[in-house]
Amino acid sequence: MNAAHIGELLAVLGAGVAAGAVNAVVGSGTLITFPVLLATGLPPVTATVSNALGLIPGSISGAIGYRGELRGQRRRILKWGAGALLGGLTGATLLLALPASAFERIVPALVGLALVLVVLQPLISRKLRSRRARKGRSARSDGGPLLLVGLTLASVYAGYFAAAQGIIYVALMGMLLDDSLQRLTAVKNVLVALVNSVAALFFLVVADFDWTSVALLAAGSAVGGHLGATTGRRLRPSALRTLIVVVGTAAIVQLVLR
Repeated sequence: MNAAHIGELLAVLGAGVAAGAVNAVVGSGTLITFPVLLATGLPPVTATVSNALGLIPGSISGAIGYRGELRGQRRRILKWGAGALLGGLTGATLLLALPASAFERIVPALVGLALVLVVLQPLISRKLRSRRARKGRSARSDGGPLLLVGLTLASVYAGYFAAAQGIIYVALMGMLLDDSLQRLTAVKNVLVALVNSVAALFFLVVADFDWTSVALLAAGSAVGGHLGATTGRRLRPSALRTLIVVVGTAAIVQLVLR
């Protein structure tokens, strides 16, 4: 084993740690790991599949780290989780059926829109609360059919590529729910774990992947997910929102320039 090969292994492991931490707090960890996997010589589809498999422990670790914020959200998670599983499986199927570039043009615009919604979420929430108060209505705790459809469609995209999926989830939930950003982040981690898991199970049966990369990403992301959750839970809403915007903007730049 030469030094260059050892360097590649360490790079994949380090990318897994970083991605796990970023995913637990914000999302977009795929934009760290995917280029590293490509740089090691993996074909794009194999890299995507290996990435999906390898980041599952990080998603689970992040969800466990936010378990305190998940209390009282069981009904939401069951409902949205069903949509996430269906969407993730659909997206994974599309990955193998469509050209690798199918989503590349719309991803930056999709992430950009999500960032705008994250920034405007406090204003949107105030206006929605005011409108409901005038009409004597109370907010639906699950966001209604619109949020379910939105999260399911976002999961189709996540099963296909997964870049910035967490930002899209948080943007949708923040726009349609009256809840804290930390609690929404906790739910986001569960949805990401579900989508990655169902996509990975599908890939195990029908797609090629690199076991070495999967193992390194899994080990790194598990550690990173715990670290990210520990840090993210301490952030104030304004700081968390700023971090989401910064990471999301970097993601857009990377996607456009790639």
